[in-house]
Amino acid sequence: MTSKTLRFSRVLLLLPIIGLFLLYAFSKEPTSSIYLVVGKQANETELNTVEDLQNDLKKTLSAKVEVVANINDVPKKGTIILLGTPQSNSFIASLNTSKKIQITSVNPGPRGGIWAKTDLKNKKEIIVIAGSDVQGLQYAIYDYSNEILGVDPVQYWTGKEVVKKELKNLFAFENRHIAPPKVPLLCYFENDVDELANYRGDLLEYDWESYTELINSLVRLRYNAIQIFDMLGRPEFFIRPEYKELTDYQVDVAYVEKMIDYAQKKGMKVAIDFALGYQIHPMSADKATCWKDYKEDWITAWRYYLEKTPLRKTDIFILRPRHQVWDWEYKSSCGEDKIAVFNEVYKSFGDLVDEYKPEADKVLVCYSDGMEMWNDGFRPPKDWIVAWSDHGFGDFEHLPNTTDGYNFGTYMHAGYWLNHTVHNPYPEKVESVMKDMFSSYNADKFCLVNGQNFRPFLLNIEAYSEVCNDPESFDAHSFYKNWTERYFNEVSAKHAITSMKSLQEAQKNRIGYVQHLWEIREAISYLSDSPIQRPGKSPVAHDYKRVANDLEHVKVTEELIDLSVQEAEKGLKEITENEIFFHDYVYLPVVLYQDLIGFERTLHEMAVLKKEFEETSNDILLDDIKALFPEAKTQLDKIYQNRKSGDKSPKWDNWYNPKIRRPNNGFPTFEMLDQIESNLNAKS
Repeated sequence: MTSKTLRFSRVLLLLPIIGLFLLYAFSKEPTSSIYLVVGKQANETELNTVEDLQNDLKKTLSAKVEVVANINDVPKKGTIILLGTPQSNSFIASLNTSKKIQITSVNPGPRGGIWAKTDLKNKKEIIVIAGSDVQGLQYAIYDYSNEILGVDPVQYWTGKEVVKKELKNLFAFENRHIAPPKVPLLCYFENDVDELANYRGDLLEYDWESYTELINSLVRLRYNAIQIFDMLGRPEFFIRPEYKELTDYQVDVAYVEKMIDYAQKKGMKVAIDFALGYQIHPMSADKATCWKDYKEDWITAWRYYLEKTPLRKTDIFILRPRHQVWDWEYKSSCGEDKIAVFNEVYKSFGDLVDEYKPEADKVLVCYSDGMEMWNDGFRPPKDWIVAWSDHGFGDFEHLPNTTDGYNFGTYMHAGYWLNHTVHNPYPEKVESVMKDMFSSYNADKFCLVNGQNFRPFLLNIEAYSEVCNDPESFDAHSFYKNWTERYFNEVSAKHAITSMKSLQEAQKNRIGYVQHLWEIREAISYLSDSPIQRPGKSPVAHDYKRVANDLEHVKVTEELIDLSVQEAEKGLKEITENEIFFHDYVYLPVVLYQDLIGFERTLHEMAVLKKEFEETSNDILLDDIKALFPEAKTQLDKIYQNRKSGDKSPKWDNWYNPKIRRPNNGFPTFEMLDQIESNLNAKS
């Protein structure tokens, strides 16, 4: 047999194998088609949302998914999903006219929508997902992706994998009328974002992926506005030494505009607090303490924002009745009454907004002393929405003595700067407090939710969304159960809830991870006989009374955090799915908290001994303190190691790195322990 004949014979032998391979390969190609039929009048936000649905369908089904603008272009075979509003899609309007579906601009109303199944003239069944307006369509689509396709609305942050579906699953629903949310404006506050802005890329600047995924998740959770704050260049970033040591900060104005454009393309309104200290166009702080002398400077600065910066694109104008450069109480340097000042300020600023953006919303955020000012008679013009502020952990220190006929809303914290690193999960508080604000004060016209650096606070962020959507149906127990079982099996979910409830109990009285950092500074200051350094403020003298005030509650905190860790460990052992998310969201934060509390308790033990030494001059007590140093150093090393090793998901590498954390209340160092040791040696 010639070599040529041999090669030919081998090819013949291979043909059946090649055929089987090709058959297998083609069998893996999509064998069916889904057609997403949009209206010819669909705007950019509608088309963007339909594109999200297209991608979700591709993730979950082995099918071709095409977007078409004419139902007559759809082949006889294939699944049809009709999408749009009566204004953008004439076929939806005709189905409504013929009574096959019920959807108009007033039924169910703004931000409302429907899911429906109906037949065409040829008896072909189709799916209709529609909204009374564009936002109603958005939420109808995103709810469908979540509930029918199983696409987690915060998938980017949780890593939850989708489970493959079949075509028949697309029709597995009852026709649904989606009522408009109770709260028409649900706004996310981009605030204290250091970790999210720092963990990869340039310091103090979101990388584009993080920012866009933040927006994408918020829209799926029914947030329809975002307040941009940190990314405008808050004064701390370019003034305070702690930040100047970290980086030579410079706001990127073009990037800010790009961020605003993306949010608006996704259908979100952009809210801006028109404070005057942003690096985007900073005003001198000495002009922020006397309205009557510098009124024109304030107005000129606002005009600059509206004419020369991306803030001209603002949809919701926010102002706090406080110092307009630094976020603290307004104390006039020229003898003014602050209520009289801000009665004028809000009139002047409101007139300016009406001149440039008459269709915009205006919101007075009564943060901190702003609530006392309201109760003492401060009143903006009637077209301002009044947002009443919680004290940081979901409760109110003050309540309004009257709403005085104003549209009222709320400013709530899903996370707060005092617990910035580790969340405080409180769905029960979200339920009770928000329902009371709705029923007692009709405070349902606006809700601003501060999510800090977003990722650790997913649970509370979603709880606020749910209660603002439908407070009557919101039940904290069911929410907790549904949220945890979305990710974990039933056993692990129960342990996760018990762990998080113990974590919440440990943070009573506005105590959190960052507050414990301050308490540690108090203890270190006392042990080293040095003043307490305060970011942005003058130092204060060390004092044992400060330490003594912390002893008992830290002991209780330790017990509760230990319980929280134990429950998280049990849940981790029982986990069968989403193990990495359980570790990173439920287990790791409480371990970090436990590390910190253990270190603080050792410092307290040393402080008690030092106080006793000061009263008795017994040198044995100094030896007892020194004997604790190895333990303290081991504990501090553990804090650093666990924060650096951090999450199991590679996506979040560097998130807890102490070097790039938000510098509020500082962070303990080994040099501080050396100072304590040196100080005690000097007393020997």
